[in-house]
Amino acid sequence: MTSWMLGIATAAAFASSAPSAMDLAPAGAWMQVATATASPATDDPADSLYRSGREALNRSQYRRAAELFAELGRRYPRSDYVAESLYWEAFARYRVGGAEDLRAALARLDDQKRRFPRTATAGDAEALATRIRGELARQGDATAAQDIVREATDAGHGRSRVPTGDPDCDDDGDVKLAALNAVLQMDADRAMPLLTRVLARRDPGSVCLRRKAVWLVAQKRTDSAETVLLNALRNDPDAQVREQAVFWMSQVPGPRAAAVLDSIVRYSKDEQLQDRAVFALSQQSDPKAADALRALAERRDAPVSVREKAIFWLGQSKGGGPDYLRNLFPRLDNDELREKAIFAIAQSRRPEDQRWLIDMARDSRAKIGLRKQAIFWSSQSGASLADLDALYRGLAERELKEQVIFALAQSKEPAAVDRLIAIAKSDPDTELRKRALFWLGQSRDPRAADVLEQLLKE
Repeated sequence: MTSWMLGIATAAAFASSAPSAMDLAPAGAWMQVATATASPATDDPADSLYRSGREALNRSQYRRAAELFAELGRRYPRSDYVAESLYWEAFARYRVGGAEDLRAALARLDDQKRRFPRTATAGDAEALATRIRGELARQGDATAAQDIVREATDAGHGRSRVPTGDPDCDDDGDVKLAALNAVLQMDADRAMPLLTRVLARRDPGSVCLRRKAVWLVAQKRTDSAETVLLNALRNDPDAQVREQAVFWMSQVPGPRAAAVLDSIVRYSKDEQLQDRAVFALSQQSDPKAADALRALAERRDAPVSVREKAIFWLGQSKGGGPDYLRNLFPRLDNDELREKAIFAIAQSRRPEDQRWLIDMARDSRAKIGLRKQAIFWSSQSGASLADLDALYRGLAERELKEQVIFALAQSKEPAAVDRLIAIAKSDPDTELRKRALFWLGQSRDPRAADVLEQLLKE
C-alpha cells in the first residue's frame, strides 16, 4: 500500500471488508470501510468485540479500540477475526501515539506477519509499520531511524515500493528520489518552484517523480498549492498523477477546489477518479461541496458504489447530513444504497435518528433485510432496552425477533440478561427460546448459568 493511500485510511478512519460489519477499510481497498456492509447477524462469539472495536475506531476512540481488539485475541484466539484484529489494534495504537504504544503496535504487526502472512491486510500492515518506524525515529529511536534509512535506500534501488504509488517506479535511481525527498525539508519558497518544474516535465522518465511531487506539493500547504494541484489534475497525462492530485486537494482546500471536484463527480467516466473526488468533497468546508455530495447521492445514472460513498460522507457531516438522508431514504432506488443510508443515519446517535431507526424496524412495508439493518444499527448506536423490548413485543416476524435477541445479547446492561431469561423461559416460539438460550450460554452473568442449570434439571 502506498503512503498516499494510507493517508486515505487515516483521514477516513475506516477497514478491510470483514465478514460482518460496516468497516473502516484498509487504505489499499480505498474506502471499502465506508461502504461495505455484510449481514450483521452472526454466531461467532468474537463478533461483538470486533464490531465494538471498529465502532470505537470510527469514533476516534483509539485507546478503547486497541483494548477491545487486544481482548478479542485473548478471549477468542481461534476466531477468524484474530488476524484482522492484530492489524486494527496496531492501527489504533499508532493513532494513540507515544513510544510505548508505537512499539506495541509494531509487535502486533510482527505477530500478524508471523501467524497470518496471507491475511487481507498484510500489504497495509507493511506500510503501517513503515509509518510507525518513522514516528519512532522522529521521537529519537535510533533503531527505527536506521530501519527507515535502510528502507528508503532500498526504495531508491527498486527493492521495495517507493512512496509514489507504483511498484514499477524504480528506474530513477537513488539520486533523483533522494533529491525529491529532500524537498520536503526545504522551505516553501524554495520548494514550490522546484516541484512545479518537476510536474511540468513530460518525458517518460519523469512519471514516478511527478507522482511523488504531487504529494510533496500538498504537504507544503501554501497559497499556490491549490493552483499547482489543479494544473496537475487538468493537464498531466498520467492517470495516477491526476488521481493523487484529486485526493490531495482535500487536504489543500481553496475557493476553486469544490467546483472542480464537483465537475469530476458529475462528468468523469472514471469511477476511481470519482471516488477520490467524493472523498475530497467530504473534507471541504465550502457549502457547495455538501451540495455536490447531495446531488450525487440522488443521481440514478451515477455508479452505485460512488453514490454509496456520497451517502456515507453525508452521514458524517455536522451540517444536517442525517436529516437530509432521512428525507432521501424513500427516494433511494437501490437496497444497497438504503443500507448505507441506515448505517450513516445511525452514526449520529441523536434521539431523532434513533426514533427513525426504530420506526424503520417496525415498518411492515419495508423489506425484512432493511428492517434487520435498522434493528442492528439502532442497538449499536444507543437504542434503549425499553425501545428494544417494546420492539420485540410488537414484531410478528421470527427473523426480526431473532435480530432483537442478538441486539439484547450484545448489550452490557444487566437488564438485557433479564429480558433474555424471560424469552428463554416463556416465549411461545420454541425457536426463539432456543436462540435466547444460545446467547445466555455466551454470557458471563451468573444469572444466565443459573437459568441454564434450572432448565437442565427440569
